[in-house]
Amino acid sequence: MTSLRKTALIAGVLYLVTFVSIPTLFLYGPVKEANFVVGPGPDTPVMIGGILEMIVALAGIGTAVALYPVVKRQNEALALGFVGVRVLEAATIFGCVVSLLSVVTLRQAGAGADALVTGQALVAFHDWVFLLGQSFLPAVNALLLGTLLYRSRLVPRGLPLLGFVGAALLVIAFTATLFSGGQVSALAGLFAIPIAVWEFSLGVYLVVKGFKPSPISAEMEAADTRAASRVPTLSGQSI
Repeated sequence: MTSLRKTALIAGVLYLVTFVSIPTLFLYGPVKEANFVVGPGPDTPVMIGGILEMIVALAGIGTAVALYPVVKRQNEALALGFVGVRVLEAATIFGCVVSLLSVVTLRQAGAGADALVTGQALVAFHDWVFLLGQSFLPAVNALLLGTLLYRSRLVPRGLPLLGFVGAALLVIAFTATLFSGGQVSALAGLFAIPIAVWEFSLGVYLVVKGFKPSPISAEMEAADTRAASRVPTLSGQSI
């Protein structure tokens, strides 16, 4: 297995790992109830959801770090932008986790009715940060990475095109939600599906197929071959 194939495999696996947070759609249900702070819980689903989201945040950074050495050969500025936005997206995920865990801490501390407003404020903070981090930033990521992959032809061009469509729909959904006071509609949820399909499809393709033959992949494979030819043998001579 060449280093380029290993890179594709690692990036693909990490993209697929970012989908482990899907259960949080249900796990976070109780903590978002208005009376959770003064209720009996439960706390465990929130803890599990937080762990899953932290895994997603780290995996998201990993995808950018894994792909950077490859896509920077197409355009280093765009590649750096992709890494930076991916890190920022991960930071928003950690912020979301901290806000909901703070609600759990309030409940465990035996907070009274006066803490209801604080709990609801923390949930509102989570929802707005989630909107920015999981609706707007993924669209930026899709545009940056999609442009790099489309121009480099490292994957079938249909994949980046799907990312572009998903990014446009996600921006529309983000804007509509922003001006509706944070109220998420069923339509906004539907608009988020294409970007999820783009990331999942990219992950599957990288795991199964790796990068397509292209000038970039040929250049990297040639560099690997030259490096291998310089590896000294036991006799002290290069292979």
